[in-house]
Amino acid sequence: METWVLSRHDVAEVVAAVGRDALMRRIIDRLAQGFAEVGRGERELSPPRGGFERTHPAPGIWEWMPHRTPGKTITLKTVGYSPANPARFNLPTIVGTVARYDDTTGALTALMDGVLLTALRTGAASAVASRLLARPDSRTLGLIGTGAQAVTQLHALSLVFPLQRVLVWDSERAHRDSFARRAAFTGLPVEIAPPHTIAAQADIITTATSVPQGHGPVLPDTDHIRPHLHINAVGADLVGKTELPLSLLRRAHVHPDHLQQALHEGECQRLSAHETAPALPDLCADPQAATPHHGALTVFDSTGFALQDDLAMEVFLDVAAERDLGIRLPIEHHPADALDPYALTPPHRARPRPRDRHLLPAPAPAH
Repeated sequence: METWVLSRHDVAEVVAAVGRDALMRRIIDRLAQGFAEVGRGERELSPPRGGFERTHPAPGIWEWMPHRTPGKTITLKTVGYSPANPARFNLPTIVGTVARYDDTTGALTALMDGVLLTALRTGAASAVASRLLARPDSRTLGLIGTGAQAVTQLHALSLVFPLQRVLVWDSERAHRDSFARRAAFTGLPVEIAPPHTIAAQADIITTATSVPQGHGPVLPDTDHIRPHLHINAVGADLVGKTELPLSLLRRAHVHPDHLQQALHEGECQRLSAHETAPALPDLCADPQAATPHHGALTVFDSTGFALQDDLAMEVFLDVAAERDLGIRLPIEHHPADALDPYALTPPHRARPRPRDRHLLPAPAPAH
């Protein structure tokens, strides 16, 4: 059995083949459908993620996020969150890969990048939640945090709302100054504004920051917040890391994406379960459940879970199959005799073992 591998070049070809807007719309629709299936009991909810947290030499976490479709597939994303990456290593804050396995045999069937996939599915999840909870005529979007995630948040939300203004803020001046250039493809005007202005003027706000644990909030709770404000709280993904004031949470309808996980590491970690509103899968299964909250202050507590990665991967694989992208590699060792692990496939050509290389003759001098 071979593994279908999509390289970063294949991922780029997927984007080029269907276009950014069409790809994002596909992922939004696939997530909405998958969430609804969970809410109706037709699909399993992913278990909470696990991981390791580190403080040295740079703060961050490394996580594993599994999702199982019984009898069919298991999808596993491994992802690292390292806020120092852009400045110190010129790498994205979030790096990772997504692997798919056959649920019956355990064989690795597909492997692809998880960086773009994570950014897209997180933006798409906010679009799904906002479409249910925010006012349909919302025209002003506020973004607190203008890193990579802010780009796909704006993109996804621009596809489901008639946005006219985008107000942005970031504690890193270089991030906020470069955001208009990075988001220019949306065609929307971007204005830099302080958080209290964003809080007072936005119809929808997304917070997606790398604020350290215990250093929030990043958005003020003021009397000038619009009564119908909807907030996508994306950045709370560690125990002790939160972005919103507790006072705001307590007077809002807070809808988690994954209740168990959000109570552990999302904005909901400061609330009890009975203080939360219906989770996103329940809203997708029964959109009328969101109706009583229209016109009220709402929060989508977006912690991200593996079903989102599973569904987004399906979209990428569908397009890759349509375009015959990727390569098939025999990564796993499947011996000719399943009971003999030494029944190896002969190598294509003999290669010297590293420890024997000193025994090779020296190359002839060039003439």
